[in-house]
Amino acid sequence: MGTEALARLAEERVDHRFKGLPPDAEGLTVGELAAQRRNLFTGGFATPVLALSAERLEHNLALMETYATRHGLAFAPHGKTSMAPQLFRQQIERGAWGITLAVPHQVRVARRFGVERVFLANELVDAAALRWISAELDADPGFRFVCYVDSVRGVELMDAALQGASRPLDVVVELGAGEGARTGVRTEAQCAAVADAVAGARTLRLVGVAGYEGEVPQADPERVHAWLRRLTALAADFDKAGRFAGLDEIVVSAGGSAWFDAVADVFAEIPELSAPVLKLLRSGAYVSHDDGHYREVTPFNRVPEEGALEPAFRLWAQVVSRPSSGQAFANAGKRDAAYDLDLPFAQVVHADGAERPAAGITVTGLSDQHAWLRTGDGADLEVGDWVGMGLSHPCTSFDKWQLIPLVEADGTVVDYIRTFF
Repeated sequence: MGTEALARLAEERVDHRFKGLPPDAEGLTVGELAAQRRNLFTGGFATPVLALSAERLEHNLALMETYATRHGLAFAPHGKTSMAPQLFRQQIERGAWGITLAVPHQVRVARRFGVERVFLANELVDAAALRWISAELDADPGFRFVCYVDSVRGVELMDAALQGASRPLDVVVELGAGEGARTGVRTEAQCAAVADAVAGARTLRLVGVAGYEGEVPQADPERVHAWLRRLTALAADFDKAGRFAGLDEIVVSAGGSAWFDAVADVFAEIPELSAPVLKLLRSGAYVSHDDGHYREVTPFNRVPEEGALEPAFRLWAQVVSRPSSGQAFANAGKRDAAYDLDLPFAQVVHADGAERPAAGITVTGLSDQHAWLRTGDGADLEVGDWVGMGLSHPCTSFDKWQLIPLVEADGTVVDYIRTFF
């Protein structure tokens, strides 16, 4: 996929755009800097700096590849998590069907780097974006694009924008997760009305059904399983009504990062339909996992026999003030760390070439460029020490960094991951 575009990422020059990188690397290409295999702690990196563990990244990629294969699921991991084409490539090389995305800009990034299959987990009604995607479909017979529809009005807008297209645009009806949930059609009768509208639009082709179980109100295993069975029953009802006639495959898609075990359970129950079913899972946060929200909600907590994801991010900041025995401040804040779900977690202290647990150190708040640290009795922390922090919510960690060092366990930086938000 897009090997030339990916290769050109290594030709980009290191400069002021990329925070945390060594000042003396100015003017080197990313590839040249990577070839130097500098150490994160002694190689001139400036705090704050976000590091991604090479070993844990590889573990997570392999684990979800194995999980999807074991359960007969196709996998289109949500690319909005990382917006990193290098990771898209690794996910596809590890068996992913394609990449899930949310908005047109993200599709443009994916196409720039050669992604051939895109599932857009949103209804797309922007006329300019629809015309661009139609042109991509016309120009590349190998490009597969599928997106949601969740209203008759949306179908009408899409059809109007796509007049003159030579290839129909594939759509799936999105079943909403319930009243008060996010997007999606609320009732099966309304789903049928949307499907009827698609059938009347020459520019669209209905290829399946989809939704997001993470929005089920008061989600618990019973409620999530019940909603997923509504989704699969909708697919069976549409098929019985002849709505999928002539298809080579029928798409049934769900699966965020908190309930993919329930998706695997219910999708295994899908009856034989008139065409093979593409059971498409879309979990995205797994690629880096985290030390907070997703550590708590990952399905692997419920099925530990299937493995465990490993948190791969660590944000390093330096202590710049120690005004009292109970307080310290480090130089990373809201510009650097995810904070929408949980504050960062102080994990280790690196000082004088050695690493130790961050005993007695707690992050209590973030300013724009400072982490507020509470230091309990016996907390060993001095101005100049580096504090390594775990993060919660991968999606709002990746988006704060354009070039992320990929670091081996001994601190050697072996590559740099470029993001496009």
